[in-house]
Amino acid sequence: MTRTHRLFQLMTTLRRLPAPVRATQLADEMGTSLRTVYRDIDALRGLGAVIDGEAGFGYTLIEDATLPPLGFEDDELEALVLGLRDVTVIGDPALAKAAKTALAKITARVPPRQAHRLQHAVLDARRFVRPTPPRIDVADLRAATWEEETVRFAYTDRVGAATTREVDPLGLIYLQDTNMLMAWCHLRCDFRVFRLDRMDDLGRTGASFRPRRVPMLRQYTDILRAEAIARAERRAQG
Repeated sequence: MTRTHRLFQLMTTLRRLPAPVRATQLADEMGTSLRTVYRDIDALRGLGAVIDGEAGFGYTLIEDATLPPLGFEDDELEALVLGLRDVTVIGDPALAKAAKTALAKITARVPPRQAHRLQHAVLDARRFVRPTPPRIDVADLRAATWEEETVRFAYTDRVGAATTREVDPLGLIYLQDTNMLMAWCHLRCDFRVFRLDRMDDLGRTGASFRPRRVPMLRQYTDILRAEAIARAERRAQG
């Protein structure tokens, strides 16, 4: 980790954790020594950040002079809070952590009145039945999807049959009780969805299917929409 990246991460951690943040907490979060934390706090102060506190008492980020205030309507802030808090519940570990960090960054950049609204929002997201945790690195799967790279994984279907799949990942869907991958399956030569909690041994093949992801995703979405409409019409007809 470069010094610049470490200072950026330290600033983000100060925003995210409840103040005052003790140096031992910062060292644990950053994976560094206490001596490095003290040195980096001094460096941030030298760059213009107003950080109250000292060793033994904890630190509070009072002002970040490098970031101008953001302009949001109050309803926009409520929407951001609700969306980000929902991601912390349903997202994979990396995405959930990113949502918490994003909320902390937004709180640090809005005016004090709106920062108070963020910290004490009247909206929250709760899921009493959470999706089964995935056994794969979902962050790696998301990266492969963005980079339009074919992936390979072991898959167990709903009746317990095990197969090895190579697929072109198109997008991820976070549902009420499960998270799923939309993909083009090379084995079936068709569009398929795969539950993340039934996938194992995810690997990237290095084979690119760029630039077909977006049109393929649109095509599959159209198919799913047509199937949903057809099911609704059949139910309506009795």
